Amino acid sequence: MTAIARTASASEDRWFDEGLYRSVTGLADHSPGWLDTAASLWSTYGLVLFGVLLLAAWWRARPVAGAPRSSARAVMALAAPLALVLAYVVGLALKSVMREQRPCQTLHTITIEACPPLGDWSLPSNHAAIAAAAAAALLCIDRALAVVALPAALLMAGSRVWVGAHYPHDVVLGLLVGAVVAWALMRLVRRTAPLAERLHDTPLRPLVVRR
Repeated sequence: MTAIARTASASEDRWFDEGLYRSVTGLADHSPGWLDTAASLWSTYGLVLFGVLLLAAWWRARPVAGAPRSSARAVMALAAPLALVLAYVVGLALKSVMREQRPCQTLHTITIEACPPLGDWSLPSNHAAIAAAAAAALLCIDRALAVVALPAALLMAGSRVWVGAHYPHDVVLGLLVGAVVAWALMRLVRRTAPLAERLHDTPLRPLVVRR
């Protein structure tokens, strides 16, 4: 009885971007099947790309042994995955506070993907937060790779609306959470990076210097 009452109450909520959500999911419903399949695959598996980009950033950031370059960027690259984890944790904390039902639960629109169950909160989008955290970290570490990561993060956010999992404001907040968390962590790591020079004389040397 309580669950039914909560669902009914949630269905009466109206968000400023409800019309935009309906327009996007309506467009997805009338789009070619290959486009919807591509959007669904990207929405589900696209985060793997950001992991690959972070690995590439770490590989490229390590200076060659004996070169005058600092290991600061390599240390930041090592810390970048932590930014993704923190963005996810902050997103979960906000979800538990905001407790916003998924739009596919409250609006009952036709969506590409199956609607998550009640209690799987929508605001903010964790996919968007993780993608934005990776893009922001890469912007601090490797601008060339960030050129790929930034539009990919926006595509990830858009795909979550396209498949019907989130309102537009969910993904916007997710992008902000991820970017802020990563930016703050990268600034902190940059300040402590000189301590990493001590790794040069330890078995962990390959983490920050190339042979």
